[in-house]
Amino acid sequence: MLKIVLKIDGMMCGMCESHMNDLIRKLYNVKKVTSSASKGETIMYIKEEPDMSGLEAEVEGIGYKVLSVSKEEVEDKPSGIGKLFGKLKKH
Repeated sequence: MLKIVLKIDGMMCGMCESHMNDLIRKLYNVKKVTSSASKGETIMYIKEEPDMSGLEAEVEGIGYKVLSVSKEEVEDKPSGIGKLFGKLKKH
């Protein structure tokens, strides 16, 4: 799984964070996405490499600018009910 951190210029509030999260969810099948206006970043967890030039154009289309992108491989951890059963197995 990839963890992609987008440094974003122009997010000012919680509504901006929601717009970014909604855009990412609309474009990609992400496991998780969070945005922080105060940090100026959006973090997404995704299984496949997204088209970054297309993403940057979409972000600009809603009024923000991608300043930088960093990527790293992370372990795909279970969530929800899988996480619960994983904990139960350990005991």
